[in-house]
Amino acid sequence: MAIDVNSQLRVPGAPRRPAVAPQIDFRPVVNGVDYLVSVVDHLDVGASNVTPRDIKYAVLHLQAASEILLKTRLVREHWSLAFKDPRNATRKKYEAGDFESCTTDDTIKRLRNVAGVLISEKDEKAIGDLTRDRNALQHYGLTYNAKAVEARAGRVLDFLIRFLNEQVLPFLNVNDRHDVEEGMERVRSGLIGIESFSSERMKRLRPELNGYESQTLLCSECLQVTLVVGGGAGRCRFCDQSWTAHELMALAGGQEGAPRVQDVCPQCCTETLASDVHVASHPATAVFFCFTCATSFSVLFPCDRCGRMLEPGESAGGGEPLCGTCWESEDSGTTADNFPDLFECCLCCRMFTPAESDDGAEEVCGACMQREDARLQLPT
Repeated sequence: MAIDVNSQLRVPGAPRRPAVAPQIDFRPVVNGVDYLVSVVDHLDVGASNVTPRDIKYAVLHLQAASEILLKTRLVREHWSLAFKDPRNATRKKYEAGDFESCTTDDTIKRLRNVAGVLISEKDEKAIGDLTRDRNALQHYGLTYNAKAVEARAGRVLDFLIRFLNEQVLPFLNVNDRHDVEEGMERVRSGLIGIESFSSERMKRLRPELNGYESQTLLCSECLQVTLVVGGGAGRCRFCDQSWTAHELMALAGGQEGAPRVQDVCPQCCTETLASDVHVASHPATAVFFCFTCATSFSVLFPCDRCGRMLEPGESAGGGEPLCGTCWESEDSGTTADNFPDLFECCLCCRMFTPAESDDGAEEVCGACMQREDARLQLPT
C-alpha cells in the first residue's frame, strides 16, 4: 500500500509537525522596530524597576535599531550608499549581504549631505554616545552610572521614533506598514513610561535646583540641565555624576561642543574661567563662567599688558584697558625687584605689603583670601 506523506495520518501520541517550516522574516524596518519593542520592554519603568541587565540589553538593541533604521533610509536614496566605499559597490554583493557597510557616523553624514535629511548635532551626539556605550558593553564591559545611560538611551529612542514617523513609515508599502504598526504602538506607549520617569525625576529635583539657576549647566552625560557648580566642583543632580573644576573645563562637549578659552577668573583668580558657557538662568546667551567660584560674566575684556580678564569699569588705565596691577606698575615703576618690602600675590599678581596679607605663610593678598573663604562656603 502506498503511503501518502502529505496525508494527515500520524502515529498516535507523536507530536504534530507543521506542514511548512517556520520562516525567519525580518525585513529591515520590521527588524528595526522589533529591536525598539525590546528596548521599551527593558526600559518601561511603568512595568517594573529598571535593572542594570535591562539597561545593558536596551543599549545593545537600541544601537542595533539605530543602525538598521538609519541605513534603511540611506538605502532608499541609493543602495550603494550602504557600502563602506560606494566605489566598490556591486548589486550582487548588496543582494547577498556580502559587503562591509558604512559606520553609523558615515551613515549620518551621508543622510545629511546626500539625502538632505536634517539630523541635529544634539541627536548625533546622543547616537554617538550610545554607540560608545554599546562598544564598551560588547568588547570590554561597561561600568558606568545607570541613570545617565538610561537617560541617553531615552533620548535616542525619542529621536528614532521621530525619524521613523518622518523618514521611514510614510514610504513603506501597505504590507510592511501593517506589519510594523503593532510594534510601533508598543514602542509609543513604552516611550511615555520612559519620558514620565525623566519628567517625574525633574519634578522632584526642581526644589533642589531653585535658586541655583545662575550656576546650573547642561550635564554632558545625561543631557539634563541639572549640573550644579560650586565650591570648586560640580555634581549633576539627575545622574549624580561629579567632576572637579578642571575636569569640567576638559568636558568641552558638554556645552553643545562650544569652544572654551581657559583664563584667570577676575573674581576668584583661579585659572578655571571658560567662555561660551550656557547657564540655566540665561540659556540662550553664552557667558564667561568660572568653574571654581561659579560666577558668570556677560562681558569681560583682557588687560592690554598682562592679558588678565577684566570686568567693565575695572580698568584703572582710563582709556587704556589695564588692570590695577599693571597700571600701578606703569605709573610708579613698582616691581618686586626694586621694592623688596612688597610681595606679589601668587593668585592675582597684585603687589601688596606684608601687613596686608591675611596669611603669613603664603604670598596671598587680603582680597584673594576673602574670595577663597567665600568660595569654600559655596554649595557642593
